[in-house]
Amino acid sequence: MERALSGIKPTGKLTLGNYIGALKNFKDYQENYETFIFIADLHALTLPIDPIELRNNTKDIVAFYLASGLDPEKTTIFLQSDVPAHAELNAIIQNYLYMGELSRMTQFKDKSRKMNDSAIGLGLFAYPVLMTADILLYNADVVPVGEDQTQHVELARDFVHRFNTRYGKELFKMPKAITPKVGARIMSLSEPTRKMSKSDPKGDIFLKDDMIIIRKKIMSAVTDLGSDVIYDPENKPGISNLLTIYAALSDITIKEAEEIFKDCHRYGDFKKAVTDKVIEVLEPFQKKYKEILESGIIDKVLEDGARKASYTANKLLTKVKKTVGLYVHK
Repeated sequence: MERALSGIKPTGKLTLGNYIGALKNFKDYQENYETFIFIADLHALTLPIDPIELRNNTKDIVAFYLASGLDPEKTTIFLQSDVPAHAELNAIIQNYLYMGELSRMTQFKDKSRKMNDSAIGLGLFAYPVLMTADILLYNADVVPVGEDQTQHVELARDFVHRFNTRYGKELFKMPKAITPKVGARIMSLSEPTRKMSKSDPKGDIFLKDDMIIIRKKIMSAVTDLGSDVIYDPENKPGISNLLTIYAALSDITIKEAEEIFKDCHRYGDFKKAVTDKVIEVLEPFQKKYKEILESGIIDKVLEDGARKASYTANKLLTKVKKTVGLYVHK
């Protein structure tokens, strides 16, 4: 069986975009792949974050994973920081990736553009190195990611080719990025040309928002000129975003969603339909999330996950150390 690996960084509040782009699909991966899903808490340290917020966000994500349908008996759920092999492989891989490659990463350029050069940490610059280690420790065949992370997977692929060629063996598998067919990029409700990003209280739907708040946000969403409900991201970014949300949560194509609303010429009616769909999905999801938090099972899930992940990761790490010439003793 092929192996899938993915993770979410515990920074900020998770949004509807995180649900559609990641959480919603995880339960399907566990039926088709040997699945490893982790919380990328080491990646969360690349920018300043309050320690209490980080711990609370981490616990929330585990609960969200379980509420979305992940089964610890089928999927290895673990903390990145609970598996020291991530940091150790990162230390090895950084010697095989180049400064020029890392400086060209779009996400680094976007984030560093907003910061003073003297305040940019090495961790932010080297973020893709650790991500490469995350992927390769488990020899993942597929890596479900958002569109903004596909470039990092391509860097991992470049490393695999470089390393395997240098040492003349197929030690690492060649990973492949996969993105959702619908909803790979959910946009802000208040500014639909910008991605929903955990930091816009008006434009983001947070997974812990009250249903009344969710309804108010969607009904206040920015729309476009005209009255036709059609998918046209360039000329109708607001309506296109809402269509994408509806289609993704209904498990239909955008074309099928357009057909449903072809006779709808009142944006208010369309927004109401989208709101009802979002609430239909998120209300039971929130209920399950709260039940999981109250159950006290999170620590047990993480303990079991760390043990399983470490077993797999350490086997690969030992092979890498031997390959590069590090002395491995019993």
